[in-house]
Amino acid sequence: MQTHTILLMSALPFRSGPGHRGSLAWADARAVLFDLDGVLTPTNRLHEQAWEIVLSGFCRCRGLTPDYTTADYFAHVDGKPRLDGIRDFLASRDCQLPDGHPDDTAGDDTAWALANRKNNVFHEILRRDGIEPYPGTSDVLADARRHAKLAVVSSSRNAVAVLDAAGLADSFAIVVDGQLAEREKLPGKPDPSVFCRAAALLGVRPEDSAVVEDALSGVAAGRAGGFGLVVGVDRGAGHDALRRSGADLVVSDLRALLDGWAEAG
Repeated sequence: MQTHTILLMSALPFRSGPGHRGSLAWADARAVLFDLDGVLTPTNRLHEQAWEIVLSGFCRCRGLTPDYTTADYFAHVDGKPRLDGIRDFLASRDCQLPDGHPDDTAGDDTAWALANRKNNVFHEILRRDGIEPYPGTSDVLADARRHAKLAVVSSSRNAVAVLDAAGLADSFAIVVDGQLAEREKLPGKPDPSVFCRAAALLGVRPEDSAVVEDALSGVAAGRAGGFGLVVGVDRGAGHDALRRSGADLVVSDLRALLDGWAEAG
């Protein structure tokens, strides 16, 4: 199996602000930066299940209202580093936990304990159910490789394990994931830093690169970073919400990028 380059570099200046709209066509992108969960693999469903188990149980134990729902996943958790998602969700319930430490035992006494419990549940589901790429993923990657360098940019600390399980490990030389973002103290999405790192590692300017994301926070990150094309993949966040967050175009299936939809506007 190919050895992944998982590197993070110094911050790059952003070339445009949140109001910028890309004008890059898919076929003209010199780099394509793919989110993983919910874009290439349906691991977002596994994350949804894990978060529901952990956060709904937490709400019940603490007597928090309203109960956790799928809407909370998209509003507060999806696409963000685990700790940020927990903080945002707890804030929505007017609840606080001490951050604790990344080595905290899985539980619910600290935010890190809750995050580690979620990670354990996710791995249990992954081992039990496995994971396959979305239909057409291989075709889209093959098409993108004809004109662009490819990277995975994921908030997940499990990105490499998921790529291995899905048989996609050899498709990407560059993987920028949550573990190194944490180690290097990089802010998570919707901050664009991780996407800018990946573009720099590939040697391509943001305005010559495309971002492909399903999360509102990821789409907002692509827009804030001044990327030439931001593609929103609607796996439940909603077309309108993705457009409002900054997507130049929204598709329900990656294969639409092979069907002449890939014109920004």
